[in-house]
Amino acid sequence: MKRIYIVPNLVTTGNLFCGFWSITAAIRYDFQTAAWAILLAMVFDLLDGRIARLARATSEFGSEYDSLSDLISFGMAPALLMYLWILEGYGRLGMLAAFAFLCCAAFRLARFNVSGEKQPKGFFQGLPTPGAAGIVATFCIYRFKTGYPEEHWLQALSLVFALGLGLLMVSTLLFPSFKEWNWRSRVTFGYLLVVLLSLVLIAVNPEVFLFLLILCYLLASLLWNLLRWVRVIAHSGSKEA
Repeated sequence: MKRIYIVPNLVTTGNLFCGFWSITAAIRYDFQTAAWAILLAMVFDLLDGRIARLARATSEFGSEYDSLSDLISFGMAPALLMYLWILEGYGRLGMLAAFAFLCCAAFRLARFNVSGEKQPKGFFQGLPTPGAAGIVATFCIYRFKTGYPEEHWLQALSLVFALGLGLLMVSTLLFPSFKEWNWRSRVTFGYLLVVLLSLVLIAVNPEVFLFLLILCYLLASLLWNLLRWVRVIAHSGSKEA
């Protein structure tokens, strides 16, 4: 039997527990606790791979266990949260939208498992499942904190919200990866200032700025992909000319 390393897999178990905690909270209609549990699962998910690499304790078992945990924490948990919080009023249509999100998360994780080595360095192909789950969780927290958008807008946008995130997960768009960052590398003063400002904003009002920051990540990634596509079109057009 191949080696099973204790510490990184304990961290992955923390991720799995947070997903289970989120599901049980959502079933009790405690949506804010369910959302915070998903965010805590994201912290464990960010740590487990980094701890494994630093300790040189990566293994095939750990990789598969991480994917199964991610499916619970970032697939099932946010899908159930969306369904019980917003989509239940749509009946079967709402159930299918939540199930579509879960299916897309499963497809996204399976695709990463079979083609992870082929990913562009520093990027994910398709919106990563923690990112999609993080948007759902922070939006839930933001909505309960601010009351916006209003109920009729929330209901109207909920189906597009669930299906849109699902499609982004299985898309071929590139999204920046922060897992491979070298935190000891040198950065410019402006970059450091942005990071510090973001941390201050999160500390002052986490319910609002966590959602706004992850939304900025999503929108900036989509804009970067659009500009990249425009450059490719322009370059191919100039070659033909």
